[in-house]
Amino acid sequence: MVVPTPLSQDTSLDVELLQVEGWRRMSSEQKAATISGLTQAVFDLARAGVRHRHPNASPHEQFLRLAVIVLGPDLARQVYPDTATLDEP
Repeated sequence: MVVPTPLSQDTSLDVELLQVEGWRRMSSEQKAATISGLTQAVFDLARAGVRHRHPNASPHEQFLRLAVIVLGPDLARQVYPDTATLDEP
């Protein structure tokens, strides 16, 4: 018998197996909605982090800083040349 390797070190194997089984029972639409919600939550947290680190930044500067986080500095600079004006990422 093959014992599965846990995906996460902070979750017991029993709980993880229940979680995976729940994912298997989800419809494609439910999975897509879950992923979409998690993606939105990550963007919201990144935006909040930018606002926290740069409370006086204009909305445009906040947008540029988020672009640097999401795209990486090189691609952000290519797509949004204004990112070169940021004092630090």
